[in-house]
Amino acid sequence: MSKIRPSKGAPYARILGVGGYRPTRVVPNEVILETIDSSDEWIRSRSGIETRHWASDEETVAAMSIEASGKAIADAGISAEQIGGVIVSTVSHFKQTPAVATEIADKLGTNKAAAFDISAGCAGFAYGLTLAKGMIVEGSAEYVLVIGVERLSDLTDLEDRATAFLFGDGAGAVVVGPAQEPAIGPTVWGSEGDKSEAIKQTTPWTDYRDGEVAKFPAITQEGQAVFRWAVFEMAKVAKQALDAAGISPEDLDVFIPHQANERIIDSMVKTLKLPEHVTVARDVRTTGNTSAASIPLAMERLLATGEAKSGDTALVIGFGAGLVYAATVVTLP
Repeated sequence: MSKIRPSKGAPYARILGVGGYRPTRVVPNEVILETIDSSDEWIRSRSGIETRHWASDEETVAAMSIEASGKAIADAGISAEQIGGVIVSTVSHFKQTPAVATEIADKLGTNKAAAFDISAGCAGFAYGLTLAKGMIVEGSAEYVLVIGVERLSDLTDLEDRATAFLFGDGAGAVVVGPAQEPAIGPTVWGSEGDKSEAIKQTTPWTDYRDGEVAKFPAITQEGQAVFRWAVFEMAKVAKQALDAAGISPEDLDVFIPHQANERIIDSMVKTLKLPEHVTVARDVRTTGNTSAASIPLAMERLLATGEAKSGDTALVIGFGAGLVYAATVVTLP
């Protein structure tokens, strides 16, 4: 017989508050066209993107995260001292160690919260949400802050016609806490490492350090391969998440996919056969692809504009470099 006392946490978990931060500088397509041979019409038709936000030197990964987190904590109606865990998903914090989550936890005023970073690309927010749910139900924290944050402008090759127009900066955060009824469904997640070359960093940091390459590393992708994978495979994952939660497309109020490309979003909506009443996040138009930040930023905007409301049932799905993916159904805060 085991002598270990069993874990005891909340019966369920839910998102209690959401916050976002977009850098002050708005960059229209015209700026992107200064370094690539393209057109505003081509960019909009291929991606739906009209503008994106780029961070200043002062708008660091930590600074943007703190701004977004403060809003999420206030929205949740709790204090920073009650936060027991801080999870940060990012691929654009350039210090390998320590985790930026520890700096954020301290500056927010948490009481020595557990804090760590994860790297799951554009699926990172959904990964963090799943981890937070587990921490709350397991009992290792009562409230967990999940942050998706990127400064992808630092990893953008402005001369790469395939990607220069895609990426933006920003931070989105949610507070996850205890609930008496299910409000975050089962997660359907996984990876397809055999396709890892489809989205990648151009060269390792060590090659740049050693002078083997002159150009600072950037993110590149095989656009058509990623598009096909996202449209066909991720629609299947989204359907699995709905089934796992016991939710039909007719039961959905909101669809918040990773804001990668509006053509991908449109194709997923069609493949999933979502009813017309379902509100679809299209934050990509004015925010661009912000990787791990895109889902919470889109969630915050939908709630702020009234396009979605507290208590709505939403399907969220993230997918990206790795290739990794994660989908779940949530109740909006």
